[in-house]
Amino acid sequence: MSFADRLTRCPAAYDPQKGREAADAFRDLPETMQDLVAGAAGSSPYLANVIGQESDWLAPELERAPEDAARALIDSLAALPDRTLGDELRRAKRRLAVLVALADLGGVWPLEDVTGTLTRFADAAVDAALKSCVAAEIARGKLPGMTEANRDRAAGMTVLAMGKMGAGELNYSSDIDLICLFDEEVYDEDAYLDARSALIRATRKMTALLSETTGEGYVFRTDLRLRPDPGVTPVCLSMDAAERYYESLGRTWERAAYVKARACAGDIAAGERFLEALTPFVWRKHLDFWAIRDAHDMRLKIRSHKGLGGPITLPGHDMKLGRGGIREIEFFTQTRQIIAGGRDPSLRVRGTVEGLSRLADAGWVPRDVTDTLSAEYRAHREVEHRLQMVNDAQTHDLPQDDAGFDRLAALMGRDVSELKADLADRLERVRQLTEDFFDPGARPEDEPDLTEGQAEIVARWRSYPALRSERAQAIFERVKPVLLEKLDQTADPDRTLVHLDGFLSGLPAGVQLFALLDANPTLIDLLIDIAGTSPALASYLSRNSGVFDAVIGGAFFEEWPGREALTDDLARALAASHDYEAQLDAARRWAKEWHFRIGVHHLRGLIDAATARTQYADLAEAVLNGVWPAVVDSFAERHGPPPGDGAAVLGMGSLGAGRLNATSDLDLIVIYDEAGIESSDGPKPLNTRAYYARLTQALVTALSAPMPAGKLYEVDMRLRPSGKQGPVATAFSAFRRYQAEEAWTWEHLALTRARPVAGAEKLGAEIAAFRQELLDRPRDTARVMGDVETMRTRLAEAQRGAPGPLEAKAGPGRLQDIELLSSALALLAPSPEAAPPDQIAAGEAAGLVTADEAATLAATHRLLSAVQAGARLLTGEGIDPDALVAGGEALLLRETGTDSVGDLIARVAEASDEAAGIIETVLSRHGGMEARDAG
Repeated sequence: MSFADRLTRCPAAYDPQKGREAADAFRDLPETMQDLVAGAAGSSPYLANVIGQESDWLAPELERAPEDAARALIDSLAALPDRTLGDELRRAKRRLAVLVALADLGGVWPLEDVTGTLTRFADAAVDAALKSCVAAEIARGKLPGMTEANRDRAAGMTVLAMGKMGAGELNYSSDIDLICLFDEEVYDEDAYLDARSALIRATRKMTALLSETTGEGYVFRTDLRLRPDPGVTPVCLSMDAAERYYESLGRTWERAAYVKARACAGDIAAGERFLEALTPFVWRKHLDFWAIRDAHDMRLKIRSHKGLGGPITLPGHDMKLGRGGIREIEFFTQTRQIIAGGRDPSLRVRGTVEGLSRLADAGWVPRDVTDTLSAEYRAHREVEHRLQMVNDAQTHDLPQDDAGFDRLAALMGRDVSELKADLADRLERVRQLTEDFFDPGARPEDEPDLTEGQAEIVARWRSYPALRSERAQAIFERVKPVLLEKLDQTADPDRTLVHLDGFLSGLPAGVQLFALLDANPTLIDLLIDIAGTSPALASYLSRNSGVFDAVIGGAFFEEWPGREALTDDLARALAASHDYEAQLDAARRWAKEWHFRIGVHHLRGLIDAATARTQYADLAEAVLNGVWPAVVDSFAERHGPPPGDGAAVLGMGSLGAGRLNATSDLDLIVIYDEAGIESSDGPKPLNTRAYYARLTQALVTALSAPMPAGKLYEVDMRLRPSGKQGPVATAFSAFRRYQAEEAWTWEHLALTRARPVAGAEKLGAEIAAFRQELLDRPRDTARVMGDVETMRTRLAEAQRGAPGPLEAKAGPGRLQDIELLSSALALLAPSPEAAPPDQIAAGEAAGLVTADEAATLAATHRLLSAVQAGARLLTGEGIDPDALVAGGEALLLRETGTDSVGDLIARVAEASDEAAGIIETVLSRHGGMEARDAG
């Protein structure tokens, strides 16, 4: 059935006479094209009128592809003469309207081609109108310093397309939302006011040229009210004034508006620079779940203002603003983009359907949800276009009567009853998906019964810094019942509440975090889990609540990426920062999120202690590889690039062994090679020794100085040659000489766990080769073992009292004791291995310890390492068995394979005693006792 025949089945929707009259003008075209023209004219009074007016132009255009005809029409706007521009633009708009309508009704163009073509025409029309009006001001001498040559850049003025125009999604009879700005730097200071006045006049004239209705019609209804504070600001304002407004007063809805903002006319480059400057305003560093509440409030205000708050009924339903409508899908998409786009640049796109697809790709919204919303969005927009084609009216309301629905169904090629059922289903699906997102239902109002002590703790929460604002209190009142309900379900509610209280008291602010918890209830489970298990991690979380962002970022529970991938990821994060301080802050935020991830994975048993220690070391090495180049580049700006062959950073101790804990410091040595260069070459040159000493100090400051985002690591450099007395950076030549001629045995023992971790690769390789050369030298076994025994004695004397029942590090047969022997074994084997278990294995291979001794030492080291890793995660220091909460106890028992805390205490004591006995036996066997006594 032809398009026109389909319409004739709906007498109230079709005027056959107008259809025949329109088709008569196109007798030379194929019958299908005549039928399409007849159907369009017979169903739409507006299209019938335009087809009659433009038949001479339209007939030849219909003989070629509609995209070619549209492109030629749009391209012609730039050459229209100023004196007739208004009339010519109106005629061009009519022609485009009928061309788009026919391509749409005929099924030649999908939605994106329809909206994209309408948007490209709007861009060209606004650009032509703006430049014409600015040129008139130039001709009148009202723009100081400007000539006709400045017309192409509109004398520094730019127009931002907002809303659907910015997104390339204009509807068939759309108005356009614009913000007009000018680049004040184009003008001298004394010319600023004159230029501003002239550009305001040009803006007003441009708006009138586009929106006034004349005998030729109108081009676009133009709205300038999205500019900053439109009630008091001029229609065109400087970019500096606009930027200052957004920095100080910008609201969530304005951030949402700028998701779709695009420079569309005038000085495009200046507009793009302005939008780039607004990036921190639009895209926040942290996940911004308060945006959900703002968007929900905005939806409710729109509904109230428009009277659209009732249930969905089809007659007169607003397809744009009503429940389940177009705006709901757009709000859903934009709000999700605002929440996560600061962390995930892939979400910074303007189009609604593209935005939904990106959200699914990044794991922020389930794919089935985005597919459904994308399909409904396209269907809703098609209905919107058909409604507007009838009379070129900016309407979104469904018909009020049967005749209107007949016309709509006919224009869409649908049976009317089928269309109504489909519309009702689609609106309801959108309502359900979006309503649950913006208002996820009521939280439990009834809080669990509290004991007197619990009630006292909860009562003081209102006095904490995070809950001093009304905004924070309002959100927290929704979250608190869930928190208390989850807390009541833990094994030890009293102790968990104490830890939760510590978390809340340490929060400097609460709005963003509480909104995050409100929108993501699963995070409450994690928070209670942490509070009930690890007071140290809860305290860390209160100081760094932004790390919660990472949990919902999509990759939090994926496989560990590895050191190289981490290094690359941090490099990208630092490259996006505009200056040195911003880079250090970015490094801190990045590292804290990964540090938190390791702790949560360990806490929940996703990884064991050994894996956690390796991951902490991977993270530290990635941080060093990211921060060191930033430090060097910043230092070089003032003092020139590093003289000679640069410097390498050596990781010592646990870092060198590739095994850190949750609270580990970094033991570092910086070694440089001046290669005969005496000083740096920069604005403020330094002699080489001073250069590297100050560069090292800058590295230590970058890692350990408290900043707004906290600190990265504490740094210990006491393992450098001569310890505290030596320079903080050591020349490679001096390092070689010292290690070969002056170093004590303990310093060679320390080198068994030394490893280049950052800095100049060539120098790092040379240091590693020298280290191995040094370790390979023949050793007096008795002397080494004697020195080890002396060190054991001094460590024992320094320890106050007997070790605690779960002390893992200090004491006979504990980690420090075992690792001292393992370093000696590596030195005597000799072996390049840096990790204690591998060093023990090397000692066995060299015949220094028996297989049974090696197995016992390695097993004890694993046991104590697990206890230590758990202790650092749970408390940040040692463990008091009596203070263990149920979750912490479970972690330790899981890691050590024991059945109870009592069993674990007994096993630690037994294993340590056995290890201490083996160490003494090995030292005695190799003359260590005698050598010590002789010394």
